[in-house]
Amino acid sequence: MSLLDRLRETLASIPALGPRAAQDKLNAGALLLDVREPHEWAAGHPPQAQHLPLGRLPANLDRLPHDREIVVICRSGNRSRHAAGALARSGRRAYNLDGGIRAWAAAGLPIVGPGGRPGRIV
Repeated sequence: MSLLDRLRETLASIPALGPRAAQDKLNAGALLLDVREPHEWAAGHPPQAQHLPLGRLPANLDRLPHDREIVVICRSGNRSRHAAGALARSGRRAYNLDGGIRAWAAAGLPIVGPGGRPGRIV
C-alpha cells in the first residue's frame, strides 16, 4: 500500500463529531484544538480552544496530551480532518469537528474575539 493510500485510509477512519457531540466531549475533559491560521483565530474562536495552526502541528506534537481526547476544529472541517489524522497517527484519540467553526456557530455555541468580545468567522 502506498503512502498516499495509507493517508487516505487514515483520514477515512477519523471519527467526525457534530458541534453538540464535540461539546459533550469537551465537557468530559477533551481538548479543543483550533488549527486555523492566526488571523482566523484572532477574529473569533471557541473560548475553551487551544490554538495551533495546522502548519505548526508536526513540530509541536509533543505539546499535546496523550491522556486526553482531542477534538480538532478549523473553518469547515477539512484542515481539522488532516490534523486529526496526524494526531491519530501519533497515537492520540482525535476527532474532527465536522463542519468546523461554521457548524459550531450555527449550533449557537460561543465564539469570542479580541478582548472577550463576540467573535466572527473569517
